Amino acid sequence: MKKTTTYLADGRRLIYYDSRDDADRTAPDRRPLPPVATASEIRHDPLLGDHVAIASHRQDRTYLPPADACPLCPTREGHPSEIPADGYDVAVFENRFPSLAGDSGRCEVVCFTSDHDASFADLTEDRAALVLAAWTDRTAALHQLPEVAQVFCFENRGAEIGVTLGHPHGQIYAYPFTTPRTARMLDALAAHRTATGANLFDATVARERADGTRVVLETAHWTAFVPYAAHWPYEVHLYPRRRVPDLTALDDAARTEFPQVYLELLRRFDRIFGAGDGQGPDADATARTPYIAAWHQAPVRADDRGEFALHLELFTIRRTAGKLKFLAGSESGMNVFINDVPPEAAAQRLREVATK
Repeated sequence: MKKTTTYLADGRRLIYYDSRDDADRTAPDRRPLPPVATASEIRHDPLLGDHVAIASHRQDRTYLPPADACPLCPTREGHPSEIPADGYDVAVFENRFPSLAGDSGRCEVVCFTSDHDASFADLTEDRAALVLAAWTDRTAALHQLPEVAQVFCFENRGAEIGVTLGHPHGQIYAYPFTTPRTARMLDALAAHRTATGANLFDATVARERADGTRVVLETAHWTAFVPYAAHWPYEVHLYPRRRVPDLTALDDAARTEFPQVYLELLRRFDRIFGAGDGQGPDADATARTPYIAAWHQAPVRADDRGEFALHLELFTIRRTAGKLKFLAGSESGMNVFINDVPPEAAAQRLREVATK
């Protein structure tokens, strides 16, 4: 992997990750960009203990541009973009409209490919491995910042999710606090250790593997399953077989196998409603399945980092072809999810649509 760091016209950092050592990334950003002006502020909710990012400048961010005006495509004649090069493998840059900025954290954009019409599921295994390397490299770098408490790599796909740029990309948020969801996991982890002397993540994965009804696929180094109490209609958790706290701690064997496993999961997600094959009662071959893919990593300076288990949660808000799972009264008002698809049925469907 070749890593090249440069800067955009307004001073934001841009990093190219290339599979070729001879890639030339010297093209400058010639746009007359004004300095980045952000108004990000973190506010604490004393009743719930949550943090809320107030970021009014994001009202002006680019919203659903046509493909020929996409800011994540390579620069071409008459169309300067966030990527000055005329082509790239993987590129990471600081978001011009960040939710978190300065002492309130960092936000970066990860472009998976220069092909505007592709999806992560269309990548080769080599390219997926390069994305994993970029996630890992940025996790390690952001861990070094004193204001960062937790690093979150994720991808939103689909307009149904709220994606405002159609180009295949994800994001990295570096929070100045431990997120509420992670804090709840840490509390449950500590309580289980006190009660049983065992690790809750290990026990959860072992239970799913022993039961088998919710396991979607298993390999030598990864296990993917639908959780017993899945919140979303189709939700898969992916764990390395060897527990590690974050992406930087994955061993070479797990890294080597990850692209094959993850691409297979994404392709099955594209087939659960018939997309890609046009078959079955839920067939919807006109649209890719919208999803969120979220890496859960241990907080940077947690005392019990070694107890935390790196894992990826992949889920869709689609419950059947043409129907979405909306977060209505119970979910949004009381944070009590109601799932219309039994986890066992979801796992069975994801096993049936194997692409191999």
